[in-house]
Amino acid sequence: MLSMLQDRLCTDQDLLMMQEGTTMRKVRSKSWKKLRHFRLQNDGMTVWHMRQPGGSAKPSFSISDVETVRKGHDSELLRSLAEDFPLEQGFTVVFHGRRSNLDVVASSAEEAQVWMQGLQLLVDLVTSMDQQERLDQWLSDWFQRGDKNQDGRMSFQEVQRLLHLMNVEMDQDYAFSLFQAADTSQSGTLEGEEFVQFYKALTKRTEVQELFENFSADGQKLTLLEFVDFLREDQKEVGHAPDLALELIDRYEPSASGKLRHVLSMDGFLNYLCSRDGAIFNPDCLPIYQDMTRPLSHYFINSSHNTYLVGDQLCGQSSVEGYIRALKRGCRCVEVDVWDGPNGEPIVYHGHTLTSRILFKDVLAAVAQYAFQTSDYPVILSLENHCSWEQQQSMARHLTEILGEQLLSTALDTPLPTELPSPEDLRGKILVKGKKLTLEEELEDKEEAESVLETGQGSELETNCHSEIELPPKKNRKGKKAALCPSFCPAVCCQSEAQAAVCDPGAPPVSEQKSKPILCPDLSALVVYLQSVSFHSFTHSKENYHFYEMSSFSESKARNLIKDAGNEFVQHNAWQLSRVYPSGLRTDSSNYNPQELWNAGCQMVAMNMQTAGLEMDICDGLFHQNGGCGYVLKPEFLRDTRSSFHPERPISPLKAQTLLVQVISGQQLPKVNENKEKSIVDPLVKVEIFGVRADTTRQETSYVENNGFNPYWGQTLCFRVLVPELAMVRFVVKDYNWKSRHDFIGQYTLPWTCMQQGYRHIHLLSRDGTSLHPASIFVYICILEGVES
Repeated sequence: MLSMLQDRLCTDQDLLMMQEGTTMRKVRSKSWKKLRHFRLQNDGMTVWHMRQPGGSAKPSFSISDVETVRKGHDSELLRSLAEDFPLEQGFTVVFHGRRSNLDVVASSAEEAQVWMQGLQLLVDLVTSMDQQERLDQWLSDWFQRGDKNQDGRMSFQEVQRLLHLMNVEMDQDYAFSLFQAADTSQSGTLEGEEFVQFYKALTKRTEVQELFENFSADGQKLTLLEFVDFLREDQKEVGHAPDLALELIDRYEPSASGKLRHVLSMDGFLNYLCSRDGAIFNPDCLPIYQDMTRPLSHYFINSSHNTYLVGDQLCGQSSVEGYIRALKRGCRCVEVDVWDGPNGEPIVYHGHTLTSRILFKDVLAAVAQYAFQTSDYPVILSLENHCSWEQQQSMARHLTEILGEQLLSTALDTPLPTELPSPEDLRGKILVKGKKLTLEEELEDKEEAESVLETGQGSELETNCHSEIELPPKKNRKGKKAALCPSFCPAVCCQSEAQAAVCDPGAPPVSEQKSKPILCPDLSALVVYLQSVSFHSFTHSKENYHFYEMSSFSESKARNLIKDAGNEFVQHNAWQLSRVYPSGLRTDSSNYNPQELWNAGCQMVAMNMQTAGLEMDICDGLFHQNGGCGYVLKPEFLRDTRSSFHPERPISPLKAQTLLVQVISGQQLPKVNENKEKSIVDPLVKVEIFGVRADTTRQETSYVENNGFNPYWGQTLCFRVLVPELAMVRFVVKDYNWKSRHDFIGQYTLPWTCMQQGYRHIHLLSRDGTSLHPASIFVYICILEGVES
């Protein structure tokens, strides 16, 4: 297994030193810094740690979980400890998904360099692995877990324990017969290749074998013509089946002679079905395949809410890591709440709460570095400005100096524009969204600011409340609405976009006649195409606003508009941008379902990206297509300013479709509770459709008792969908539990329009959105035109 890796483990000096082990300091905060002995295991794929050399070891992380390794200079936490440790001695292990980073400080810069170089080498090797090598790596991980005494071989007793760890409930006699058949050396233990043979016997796919034999004349191979028939009849690859068949044989047939004869063996057939080409997500939708030259208003834009937070809205941590993670996952609109900070430096945090503070200039530095690592298309900074005139000047200076040429500070040179520029026009640019002064306001504010500076009074800008903020109205005893102020508000303070806050009981009441916030012309000038304006009505917007002006809506306001004026909202969003943000009462950073906002054409549906769950699965599923670039072209009926489409009452179009999903089998499903070795899952599959209200539905299979390794369902589910262009399909595998709600095992979500028909594997993702390889479910997908009665 993994011969290249084994060669490097034996020759690379960094990896050899890592296998000997190194005592380093694990750092979680300024006050939590503890010595741990880290050691790369002999498999080269896992790092274990112990409190001291020779102590009991515990798994720390798998190389396959690591995204990258950063230097100490690039770590927000380690920089804060620069007085305690030289930054050259520190490094950060960054994991996939939402798992917290691991910050480590070595005893010397040389030791840190050994681990940084060694870990990055291993990460690069894992990233470059093909399908078979990934499976070998997975088997190697399991061998390490099953080999309890770490002697490099597995007894039958260890194999029995491993079967329970792998979710297999098997008759002991049958398990022993497979063990003996694999033990070709007759040593009473399994080593290396013997364990691989044991695994192959465990994972024999009878349902795939039957499918293979249905098209194979001799049951041994698929000829080129037989494989072409399979691709046409079952996989619905109509137009280019002969050329595709040759490509797939060359790509997945393991035998050199088979490739020469243009035939596919059973192993090659299974390789194809388990590959990206055999997956449910259409490979044609993975690169950028959509027209990127249309106005920004014609796209759904991957957007983040309170991007600086990596926890809850009241006491959570603010971190530049929130921006790094959002941008690296393709987010194109990030939010920055900016307030006056000490020493004249603006800070970013959730105002009037206990969330921690970070410097505005540090946020910009992170954005400048990571904005275009995942996507070249424009990044939008949604500024919530609460700063005084002086610190707004600092904001403008930081924006221009730190972002440099990346910042779009002037309009594009186009004659008499009547619509927003396109993602292609704005490639590589960062745009500022915020308030903008008219020429008259600019002169007035300049005079007012000069007056303030002369008198020295009122130098702090009052809270910059948006007129579209919705605060729950209070009533006095006579039933009349009373003025709200922070002193009386039990859950919501008057602040940006009505976010929930911790109120200051000693704060003075807010005057009903608030002075107008002073906006600095330098900052105003940086707002070019994304000018924030208050929303009054769709008629008002049509008559008074321009294409470069946009409004923000709370989720409840947007929902009400969809219900009361859904068609007008669709037409509005065809020419003007809309941003929707979560309710201020979501203090736990939970999310709403973005689907109902997309149904009305809202472009920037902002999500709390730090919070995993159904809502983020839907968001990630939509933006996985089109190169993961953060922009997805809306359906044509959402781009037409005269559209008759109403998201609540869609007229059944001719493109209505019926989906048949035959859920066949599952493969290597993970355990729900890793701490209970002998617990085996009882899996079921739920298929959910999210779209317009009439299309939103779900169905599920029955459960299979005590089998998470190779469960078989063989059940067909049927869905009728009116608007497939907006539909998202979510496959969820759960562990049946009659006492409570079923426990989550894995999921996969994708747009209806990106589904491939035929026999497909669905490669499951964790709750956190990371791969659960090789866990999958095997299905047959058929899409029929029209709605059957």
